[in-house]
Amino acid sequence: MTDHVASLRRERRLLNLLVVVLAVMVMAPFLWLLHMSVKTNAQIFQFPPPLWFTPTWDNYAALWSTGFRQSFVNSLVVGTSSTVVSMIIGVPAAYALSRWVGRGGGTISLWILASRMAPPIAFTIPYFLAYRHLELLDTLTGLVVIYLTFNLSLVIWMMRPFFDQLPRSLEEAAWIDGATLAQAFVRIILPLTGPGLAATAILCFLFAWNDFFFALILTRTEAMTAPVAVVNFMNYEGWEWGRIAAGGTLIMLPVLVFSLVVRKYLVHGLTGGALKG
Repeated sequence: MTDHVASLRRERRLLNLLVVVLAVMVMAPFLWLLHMSVKTNAQIFQFPPPLWFTPTWDNYAALWSTGFRQSFVNSLVVGTSSTVVSMIIGVPAAYALSRWVGRGGGTISLWILASRMAPPIAFTIPYFLAYRHLELLDTLTGLVVIYLTFNLSLVIWMMRPFFDQLPRSLEEAAWIDGATLAQAFVRIILPLTGPGLAATAILCFLFAWNDFFFALILTRTEAMTAPVAVVNFMNYEGWEWGRIAAGGTLIMLPVLVFSLVVRKYLVHGLTGGALKG
């Protein structure tokens, strides 16, 4: 019995060690980027890297005094707007497909998924030509529309399993009590799918926030987002690594903080839809 307990303790210590190693491997790139952002360019290229140095916030101050500040705000506006609109349209659509009683529901779901599976570059030329005629190039509205195209399919495919696992008797009981279809959906169904809503909203925001390809092609200066603005510090005179690191840190920090705050709902939301209740 004693040998068995000792063996379990060794296995637990080994497991804890593996968890620590994995956590360090996952966080190492972010920590290194943060480390670079408070160094001067001379310190960044110094070899061997100095273990002790005086941190400087000049990179952040210089970065925030440029057009990056407006680009950061643009990313917040576009990411938030596209996420809200996608949820408003996509969640009821997912509920409608979940409660579909006739034929064709699977076919519609497949076509919705196909829009997400297509490579982004396949949509670039059609969107660019359409935006040029509609005068939507270099506008926040244009970015919101194109992110909406991809986020809608994500919302529908993420939320439909959550609605599928909820018994129809919940809505029927609400209808018997005099509730309308909309009232039953808002007051009964949506509160029960809270973790799924949180997880889906986070993923939609991440897609819009981290996008570089569409923002690079469809914007110039007025609607430039933060990921594109960071590239401006790579020029022929040299790459300003300190500002690049500071910009990358600022881009990752809001998403990281938000994910940590709602991590309980995110984990439950990503796994809950796969289980039948």
